[in-house]
Amino acid sequence: MKKRKPPRLSKTSTFAAPRRPKTVEERLLDSQTVGKATLLGLMARKIVEGSMAGLNKSPFSGFAIEFRQHREYAPGDELKHIDWRLFGRTDRFYIKQYEQETNFEATLLLDASESMAYGEGAQNKMEFGRILAAVFAYLVLMDRNRLTFRLFDTDARDVLPPTSNPGTLHNILERMVRQEPERETAIGGILKDLAATLRAKGICIVISDLFDEPDEVLEGLRHLAFLGQEVIVFHVMHPDELEFPFDGTVEFEGFEVPDKLLMQPQRIRESYLETVNAFRNRIQKTCEQNDIGYTLVDTSKSPEEIVAGFLSSRAHATGR
Repeated sequence: MKKRKPPRLSKTSTFAAPRRPKTVEERLLDSQTVGKATLLGLMARKIVEGSMAGLNKSPFSGFAIEFRQHREYAPGDELKHIDWRLFGRTDRFYIKQYEQETNFEATLLLDASESMAYGEGAQNKMEFGRILAAVFAYLVLMDRNRLTFRLFDTDARDVLPPTSNPGTLHNILERMVRQEPERETAIGGILKDLAATLRAKGICIVISDLFDEPDEVLEGLRHLAFLGQEVIVFHVMHPDELEFPFDGTVEFEGFEVPDKLLMQPQRIRESYLETVNAFRNRIQKTCEQNDIGYTLVDTSKSPEEIVAGFLSSRAHATGR
């Protein structure tokens, strides 16, 4: 039997090691974006009381000094802060809170309805929203302020109880990437339900395409602002939604409704853009009238540009 020679490798042949899957931190927390956000946040914290990366009102830094109150233990809280004497009397776990720890409470809401699934790659609205949410969760938790995370569509689909433990950041990021967009949006009702649960003034960050009845959206936002919340809205839109660049004959399929429509988009481009711009301008104007922060998020831009622009404008608005 004739022996076969082993295959010869050319000089240009290479063996590529399989790529390691990205961690959620690598996927959502780009070092440049986080670095710039942290730097701008540190600057803004000296200016804006209760801002996203704000400086706590306590005159002390580092270890919290003045006892303020007790609150019930929530998963993620550090065990060292449990009041064991109170546990002995009540048989329930309570956390000791100090002045520095009670000044900053943030609620982060991320829209996971089906319309957020639009777009490919880096311009996908849901992925862009995840990145924004990840950066602001990082800023809040690394300053050891309290954060509540809610992912929603028609209901609050996933809720992480309030925590100030930076170690919970990984869990929050995992939840973001585990949940895929589905169902319709009911952001107005979500905001009203949230308002009923808030006990202290704080920051409420809403990341959404706001595809709901405008009256419902605006009523929910105004209600939060009326209660003393600092409301910040990131209005996420794909460039296709902002520019409607389609030509020829196109079949459009709705995300949150099953309808399909075959049409020539150039015939309705003008009226479409009129409607979209009127909707966006109404949201923005009402936000400005109610001291609500509004940022249009065009997903053709980079997250770094959006975050840095937002934090820079906040610092500039306060005169620094």
